[in-house]
Amino acid sequence: MKPLEFVKPGSIQEASQLARSNGASARLIAGGTDLLDEIKEGVVRPEKLISLAGLPAMQGLDVGPSGLELGAGVTLAELASQPDIVGDYAALAQAAESVATPQIRNVATLGGNLCQRPRCWYYRSIGFPCRKKGGTTCFAALGENKYHAILGGSDCVIVHPSDIAVALISLNASLTLTSADTTRTVPVQDFFEGPDVDITSENILVPGEIVTSVSVPAPPASPLSAKSGSVYLKAKERRGMDFATSSVAVALSVSGDVISSARVTLGGVAPVPWRAAAAESVLVGRNVAEIDLQELGEAAVHRARPLQHNAYKIRLTAGLVGRAVETLLSDWR
Repeated sequence: MKPLEFVKPGSIQEASQLARSNGASARLIAGGTDLLDEIKEGVVRPEKLISLAGLPAMQGLDVGPSGLELGAGVTLAELASQPDIVGDYAALAQAAESVATPQIRNVATLGGNLCQRPRCWYYRSIGFPCRKKGGTTCFAALGENKYHAILGGSDCVIVHPSDIAVALISLNASLTLTSADTTRTVPVQDFFEGPDVDITSENILVPGEIVTSVSVPAPPASPLSAKSGSVYLKAKERRGMDFATSSVAVALSVSGDVISSARVTLGGVAPVPWRAAAAESVLVGRNVAEIDLQELGEAAVHRARPLQHNAYKIRLTAGLVGRAVETLLSDWR
């Protein structure tokens, strides 16, 4: 690694100005669990690191009647262990708990997890000038693609690595994005963009813009005849530290015996966290006793187009979606 200048700004606005004025020669850093890997692997070569750690605007974990307000600097360990999150926003706590190891969760941040870069081995290797790095070839498309996309891939078949994003989309969360002179709020689902929009980026951040907080609405009020809940399930090759080969977050509301709302989001299968609208349509309006889990799973992956080495993900993902819904419904029957 070459020498780096490490800067600790006093505010989000100062951090934004530094990031904007230094351009590609600088990187924002919070926990650093992903960025430091990129630097060590030679994928990026910044001259300056701008620290977001400790900035008050990035902190805070508040639970209230209207929902969760989370600073982007909150650690994954905090998300996984906070009792109110574990109870009322289970998918978020489960997604946080699934990430890496306890040591990494203690330093990895909410914002950093959402903004992490792909784990495609061709992108991460300096020996392959892939399209995401400005080259002309997606080496994974015809190469070793066991872990790559079965949905939404085009000129680049990465999968988005964030577990947290999958849960937040099913929980209908939104992000606050702050720069030196503007603030905007966007649904988490709209934060991500695939290679068909910009092959060099995975999200809509503009230069100098920073993810500063996350808002998660409270679960629907539950009269005696209504229930709501969420769950996150993740398939991976190793029981310990590993990224998802496939994952799913499901959030359901049931009135009487009928599913009144459903949000199903897939991870590990597309360049962005993938909202499975067809699976949601299978659920909404159905009596809980009439849900066909096979039909549900097939709907979730009906647009899948596997590569040479990853057709297994279709069956895996379909089964995972069915198991997630069955997990929720079994608690309510």
